Amino acid sequence: MEKLFKLKEHGTDVKTEILGGTTTFLTMAYIIFVNPQILGLTGMDQGAVFTATILAAVIGTFIMAFVANVPFAVAPGMGLNAFFTFTVVFILGYSWQQALALVFLCGLINVFITVTKIRKMIVKAIPESLQYAISGGIGLFIAYLGIKQAGFLTFTAETVNRITDNGDGSGMFADIVPALTDFTNPTAQVALIGLLITIVLLLLKVKSAILVGIVATTFIGIFFGVTQVPELSMDMFRVPSLAPTLFQLDFNGLFAVDKLFITLTTIFAFSLTDTFDTIGTFLGAGRKSGIFTEEDANAVEDSKGMSTKMEKALFADATATSIGALLGTSNTTTYVESAAGIAQGAKTGLASVTTGVLFIVSLFLAPIALMVPGAATAPALIVVGIMMAEGLQNIDWQDLTIAVPAFMVLAFMGFSASITNGIAFGFLFYAIAKIVDKKAKEVHPILYVITVLFILSFILTAVA
Repeated sequence: MEKLFKLKEHGTDVKTEILGGTTTFLTMAYIIFVNPQILGLTGMDQGAVFTATILAAVIGTFIMAFVANVPFAVAPGMGLNAFFTFTVVFILGYSWQQALALVFLCGLINVFITVTKIRKMIVKAIPESLQYAISGGIGLFIAYLGIKQAGFLTFTAETVNRITDNGDGSGMFADIVPALTDFTNPTAQVALIGLLITIVLLLLKVKSAILVGIVATTFIGIFFGVTQVPELSMDMFRVPSLAPTLFQLDFNGLFAVDKLFITLTTIFAFSLTDTFDTIGTFLGAGRKSGIFTEEDANAVEDSKGMSTKMEKALFADATATSIGALLGTSNTTTYVESAAGIAQGAKTGLASVTTGVLFIVSLFLAPIALMVPGAATAPALIVVGIMMAEGLQNIDWQDLTIAVPAFMVLAFMGFSASITNGIAFGFLFYAIAKIVDKKAKEVHPILYVITVLFILSFILTAVA
């Protein structure tokens, strides 16, 4: 273990890494059940997608572990699977087989821009202030996911009788706003108890506070009817066949003249979202933990001190997308929930190996993996959000050219529930602020190019 993962060099041990990897798995295990439900709407076999989801997660996470030696987990991404289903298939009219082909091509593009160091150049071009903002924004995003998952919020129309006119005779309630729940829901009650337990454990400096909180909350949930204890049977060991989705990519008609523009636009949207979700996660969780800093690497490639570990991690993430498409699932991405394991103390690929092994186990013991309720993992996400907010103190809030784009990152990442949207608006307003302040040369040329691409992406999405 020591020789393979260099635990002592990274200031960690086997126990810490295993606990971290387990925590990451528990916070992201929901994907193995949610992903088949979403992709199944397209007509894909849900059993096959279940197996493909787990295998894609295992392969991608193992690549992350053994190639990059970092504690990040990879799996089909939420948001990306919704885009696959509701936009690519339902709105644009592609078959799910064609959609898988588009995902495969997106993966190849990501591999290319990683091998050619374009992805790494993008990371270097992001100013330090925005890197801290991205970290804090992801913390806000994670906390929002946890608060929502805990059932602490209810969403209602602000004015029930107001209806928006869509111009076609249809309408919907306007001004849907969140409100605090009344805590009569058992899920919210269990999550609140779990949050209190986890925070108390943290204040008492219990090293495995997050994992202990998840386990304790799962147990408490049994008495509230929130945790469902599975019945033991031989059926729980049955693995659904992968055959219905394996190698089912369909490239026919994708590049026909009448579909060429939409195809290229879709691949571009897939690639842009995937790339910046990953970069945002690396900068957010990696910066706070010291995984991707100048001091972290044994070898430094240039004066800016970017570790080769970043390149390897980006490569691992990129290759997983095409592999996932071949198996039969939407884009895989580096999971922001990895921050939970990192907060637990994970620093090396051994944590990722642990996460991958637990995914393999879940392939045969799906009911047991399902036993951990959202109410148990929600407190972990909220606590991780608190921890990731630490970097915001390093932002100069007195300088509006820094404060404005930093706030845009925080606001749009949290309120639109999208890492990519937050980065896009942060880049846009950073460029605008520097230009107005007559400091346009301080903005890296790559940042200008990316900002233009983001604007183009928004325009193309609106047109499509």
